[in-house]
Amino acid sequence: MVIAGDFRNGVTFDNGDGTVLQVIEFQHVKPGKGAAFVRTKLRNVMTGAVIERTFNPTDKFQDARIERKEMQYLYSDGELYYFMDMDSYEQIPLNKSILPDTFKFVQENMMCKLVSYNGNVFSVEPPMFVELKIVDTEPGVRGDTATGATKSATVEGGAVIKVPLFINIDDVVRIDTRTGEYLERA
Repeated sequence: MVIAGDFRNGVTFDNGDGTVLQVIEFQHVKPGKGAAFVRTKLRNVMTGAVIERTFNPTDKFQDARIERKEMQYLYSDGELYYFMDMDSYEQIPLNKSILPDTFKFVQENMMCKLVSYNGNVFSVEPPMFVELKIVDTEPGVRGDTATGATKSATVEGGAVIKVPLFINIDDVVRIDTRTGEYLERA
């Protein structure tokens, strides 16, 4: 049981109508007149929407346990993407609509985290960093080396990122999947 007066950043709870909310910010307010209240900024864990709401400090909510399970991405079959549990070897198909935009950096056989609540998977977290090969980019022009100059490059899987001018086709680069930025040559 979670009491609104005990909210802290990162606490997840069931709102009572089936939505799972996570506390992003909270503030206990004790006005000079009237009763105290808790002002919060909350994120809907399933949709990512952010809302602001106030609560009475005595409001009670049910705890929500979000599970993250490491699974291997196997392959896609049109709209379905298949993941395998490495312990039981059970394969789980997921619809393309569940996958985040950052999934474009994931290749077959990479490990991902499936995020679920009450057994229902609602999101997939790709690995934080991936190493992919550059399959297409323009050659860097000699003398065109202004500080911080970048060019577009296509990596395995079709994602387009910005890379420094010295990167060529067949180079393997390390990418931060959270931001989609080039980090270094691998």
